Amino acid sequence: MSCGCEKGTGCVKDILKEIANAQKDIYTECCATSAEQSINDLLGNWGGSTGFDTVPFIIYTENGIPFRGLGVVPGATPGTLGPLAASYYFRVKTVYEDDCAVLELLRDPADLNLTPDNIDVQAVANLTATGLCFTVDLHCFCHITTLPAISAFNGTTGTPGAPTI
Repeated sequence: MSCGCEKGTGCVKDILKEIANAQKDIYTECCATSAEQSINDLLGNWGGSTGFDTVPFIIYTENGIPFRGLGVVPGATPGTLGPLAASYYFRVKTVYEDDCAVLELLRDPADLNLTPDNIDVQAVANLTATGLCFTVDLHCFCHITTLPAISAFNGTTGTPGAPTI
């Protein structure tokens, strides 16, 4: 299932590859509003370091519906599962040659609604890396909206390897 993207047309996979490469230059860990503007903000191309480490984005299915990703928070004790968490906002971790990508949920830690039913009710004031990642086939998406660059790893929240919900 694909939207017919041709290489070099700025389709979802090409933009995510560019964002992933820029983010790797800024922050290495395990596991105005255009893509170009957000990437330049991330890289500090307008003079000096910005402190930003993430270009958040929303991706849409071929039906024009914002995609909602899901993850399960690790439980308090090893081998147990915590609550389900969802988000419409993501950070790209890796884009593979087969056009699959690892995405990480971004959430506002103050948002008590762990599984928002639509994008309009999800809090976005302080989007933070959660450590909750999953793999997608980029051929399943037809549109991407990039948001201004942010610092998703700030303070004690968003520390790689420590899910923050």
